[in-house]
Amino acid sequence: MSSVRDQADDIGFVGKDGRTDALVEKCAESPAGPRLWALSEIRSPGLVAKCGEAGVKKVDDLCDLTVLIKWADEVKPSLVIIGPEEPLAAGAADALKEHGIPCFGPTKDLARIESSKTWARRLVDTHGIPGNPDYRCFEGPEGLEAHLRRMQEFVIKPDGLTGGKGVRVYPEHFESFEEAVQYAIDNIEGGRVLVEELLEGEEFSLMTITDGESVVHCPVVQDHKRSEAGDTGPNTGGMGSYSCADFSMPFLLEEEVQAAQRINEMVIEAVRQSKSEPYRGVLYGGFMATRDGIRLIEYNCRFGDPEALNVLPIITGDFVELAHAVASGGLSEVRVGFEHKATVCKYVVPAGYPNGKGQGDPIEVPADLLEDPRIRIYWASAEMTESGAVLTGSRALGVVGLGDDLPEAEELAEKAASRIVGPVRHREDIGTASLVARRVEHMDRIRRAP
Repeated sequence: MSSVRDQADDIGFVGKDGRTDALVEKCAESPAGPRLWALSEIRSPGLVAKCGEAGVKKVDDLCDLTVLIKWADEVKPSLVIIGPEEPLAAGAADALKEHGIPCFGPTKDLARIESSKTWARRLVDTHGIPGNPDYRCFEGPEGLEAHLRRMQEFVIKPDGLTGGKGVRVYPEHFESFEEAVQYAIDNIEGGRVLVEELLEGEEFSLMTITDGESVVHCPVVQDHKRSEAGDTGPNTGGMGSYSCADFSMPFLLEEEVQAAQRINEMVIEAVRQSKSEPYRGVLYGGFMATRDGIRLIEYNCRFGDPEALNVLPIITGDFVELAHAVASGGLSEVRVGFEHKATVCKYVVPAGYPNGKGQGDPIEVPADLLEDPRIRIYWASAEMTESGAVLTGSRALGVVGLGDDLPEAEELAEKAASRIVGPVRHREDIGTASLVARRVEHMDRIRRAP
């Protein structure tokens, strides 16, 4: 497969976040010189800058398939890359394929790996794949309270999509046992809620790019969900993340990374065997290293956000060619690699996030930050207006530092994030030596435990 296609592509993107901005940027680097088109719920500064004013179509709902197909008829893309999970779960890939347009992202049926946690757990069990924790699925309240009392400590997971904010742990996230029981009952969506054992260990993410047969494992990443420094405060969609130049984590053993890779590969093969279609796109595994080995926390059907902001900048090769290969089943013909760079992403958010909204407040990025090749700025929840960029209420932009090692990457990310102008804040401790040392000490203590 040639690294430069015969003529410029029209590449479409569906998304509204920092991950989408990062995907657009990566495709903009293609030597093929593709024309870029975005369907989004916001006109972010990043999308407008990369796609042009006319290249960004603002819509009310990315899950509206009628609007999606109308846009595709206007743009006529040779490929569409879907960023977030909601349109995938709604069947965006199916609608595009039925319209003759290849898609980077799984169909609605296979996107259930994320949209139904019960389906994912049962797939892993059915095919004898290691990694599942002890779990039980409840389709109604009968027996639920008694089961929770026997467990004493547990994790409650609504079956459907929750934007990374629905999982809650007892006793940590509840003031009483009764509150935990009611939360489980209230969140029986589609007749199901999962109750899982509470594991102890360190979490990490492994995203695997696949066409359903061949795979490309990305460097592992660690996300930080809590809103405040020191892993305190409420859960968020992710305040930032880091990756290391050796593609591992300081607290992980080599065999633990390999175990996570094998689990992803086995799940991709299980899908291929059990379904009439291959899984094409990104399989994102959320894992935990425990004293008893690697455990699977959850699956997502797309690049993570913020994790995509760590891995996309260091992918080598033509991402447009890679995306076409994934959508067509030709991934084995494409050479893909990653630069041995450490990365630190710090999300800049409204000052009151996640409780305060901050809509309409101005935000500005100093021009020199955009010119530094060691720094990436990915716009998320910010709208471009005639007077400049304004906040829309959620995570505003991701600042990524690229370094030869983690301390260098963290220093770059911190200096850049601190210079963003506006009523905003970020977690200063992400990627720092002290926080990473806590992770290593935690894992060492778990491994030494009798």
